Amino acid sequence: MRRKLFSDAFSDAYLLEHIPTYIGRIEEYSQKGRKAFLESQIVQDAVLRNLQILAESTQLLSDPVKQKYNGIPWREISVFRNVIAHRYLSLDLNIIWNVIEKDLPDLKKDIQEIFSSIDPENDTTC
Repeated sequence: MRRKLFSDAFSDAYLLEHIPTYIGRIEEYSQKGRKAFLESQIVQDAVLRNLQILAESTQLLSDPVKQKYNGIPWREISVFRNVIAHRYLSLDLNIIWNVIEKDLPDLKKDIQEIFSSIDPENDTTC
């Protein structure tokens, strides 16, 4: 008998609750700074994997959430995920570092604000 490895769907509340976890991991893995990030393949792999997971999670959010919180660049995050997943041989690690340093803090704050405004029990995000 085969067992299913994953759930078919996640609620907006579940996704919004977990996205900051992935951002926190990226913060932890990159805490030694740009030089350490650029010199460590292990750190790069860990950061890129968590960037991919968090971006994939934003792709799974419902359209009403994305429409209500249209100040977040959902489309750009989606494109970024596709680049990480499919163009990994040509990634510019300096650009990745800039995302970590400049974009993730605001995204983390925005996602936490959205999550705090919803009722996870009813998942009435919008």
